[in-house]
Amino acid sequence: MIILCYYQLEAKTIEALSTTEQQVAAWSWTDFAGLGLIFHIILMIVMTLRIVSVQRNIGVAIAWIAVLFTLPVFGLIAYVLVGEPMIGRRYRQRMDQARLLMNEMAQRERLVFDEGQEVLPTHYRGVSHIGTRWTGFGVFSNHDMQLLTHANIIFKRLIDDINAAQRSILMEFYIIYPKGQVLDVIESLMAAAQRGVECHILIDSVGSFSFFNSKAHRKLEKAGVFVHQSLPVGLFKTLFKRSDLRNHRKIVVIDGYIGYIGSFNLVDPKFFKQNKDVGEWIDVAIRSVSDNDISIATAMAKVVVTDIGAENSDNLDALHQRVNSYTRKLYVRNPTINDINSRIKVLDDGIENVETPCTGAMSTVIPQMPVVKGVVAQLIPSAPQVTAHVIYNTLVTVLHRANHCICITTPYFVPDEALSGALVTAAKRGVKVTLIIPEKVDSFLVQHASQAYYQELLEAGVTIALFKGGLLHAKTVVIDDDYCIFGTVNIDMRSFYLNMEVSLAIYTPEMVAQVAACQDSYLQSCRFLTLDQWQRRHKAERLFDNVIRLFSPLL
Repeated sequence: MIILCYYQLEAKTIEALSTTEQQVAAWSWTDFAGLGLIFHIILMIVMTLRIVSVQRNIGVAIAWIAVLFTLPVFGLIAYVLVGEPMIGRRYRQRMDQARLLMNEMAQRERLVFDEGQEVLPTHYRGVSHIGTRWTGFGVFSNHDMQLLTHANIIFKRLIDDINAAQRSILMEFYIIYPKGQVLDVIESLMAAAQRGVECHILIDSVGSFSFFNSKAHRKLEKAGVFVHQSLPVGLFKTLFKRSDLRNHRKIVVIDGYIGYIGSFNLVDPKFFKQNKDVGEWIDVAIRSVSDNDISIATAMAKVVVTDIGAENSDNLDALHQRVNSYTRKLYVRNPTINDINSRIKVLDDGIENVETPCTGAMSTVIPQMPVVKGVVAQLIPSAPQVTAHVIYNTLVTVLHRANHCICITTPYFVPDEALSGALVTAAKRGVKVTLIIPEKVDSFLVQHASQAYYQELLEAGVTIALFKGGLLHAKTVVIDDDYCIFGTVNIDMRSFYLNMEVSLAIYTPEMVAQVAACQDSYLQSCRFLTLDQWQRRHKAERLFDNVIRLFSPLL
């Protein structure tokens, strides 16, 4: 009897298990698909809420939501990797510590960086305060500045200054491409290091990827030049910070009183990216000289030293030791007669022997610019999660304050609604607005995203000049002939929100006039768009541009 009951129970158990297996089999095709759909919807809602809560820029938020729902898997992975400007917790901690060390040293030595607005016209003091609030740099007076408009001139002046250096050379670049005249710069740096000049170069890890695998890199380090990688990337690091946040700065400081700033990477345009079919890259730089305790050059040096200190713990420790042992005796604040004579020679050497500069196929001659004395300027460095959106806020402010003219030179023009609206509004209220951009750029998506803004700009009366002589890489904004933004910042969201950048705000009309004259020279090699011509394009082209524009905040 017991055995019979056991078999009956076993039969029922087997029957139950069979039923369960059938139910599971049924779930495997329909119910599991339903659960997957529910999970997908929940995940999309969670990610959408995350985007809306984190992204302060509406255009960026909408673009990411569009990517997320159009390409769910790709969009999810892309947002996790590059959706938020995470520069890395440890990097930020080192940056904060490096800045604190430099600020404490400046305070101890009575070096005041955040003053000087009183020398400005009243209507520019508020604009200047935006930069001072976020960067700690005020307005510095009494600089001798010169606009260098051609690569040959930039290389000559830079090499001469390196050869005359006595104490220190600090460089920070996005790209170093060791070909052509760049090799001459490298030879001069090696010679400087071997005669006892302390040389440091901070170079972006991605922008100069090929350089770090080159003989030039090994030769520099062997000669005693300190070469630092900026924001190195790696698979493991990608989990904790964005790999596309790049150091886009271009700075040179020599002996603490000579500074270079501009769009110029350390590349020879005759050798750089010749396979892109956009012509030679055309750049500009400003050379600034001042013997003041506080100047544009000393502010640049503070930026470079802080950036180097933030890269790793060893650099931060070395900075700590240097700051603790710092005295003004390390720098010549009261130079000898021979020192003064050498400085005057470095500043006033002519450039008549330099090859006559001409731009691209149109052979537009850029005038050789004289030195302008007594220039008033402000350094404005920017970095994600460090200085907020200081350049963007400064630019929008000055565009709305313009009364007579606005002229912008930029290789990449992908504004957001606020920036394009500021340009449109300025044109409608009678301001002469001119936009100078290359006819062809080295980015397909940027080209079409940029074109999507032309219609509304042309309708408002904005002059759009397409430069035909090469890839015009200069980044300059001139406002009303008495204000200029000059540096590394493109008119796109990457420069404003993601990259480490640096700009120079210039308040002296004579120096602003040099930049304006350079812009006028570029206009001689431009093709001017008309509204009728632009409206005759095929509808498919306009549709494609507008579709790409949806993703412009991410470019």
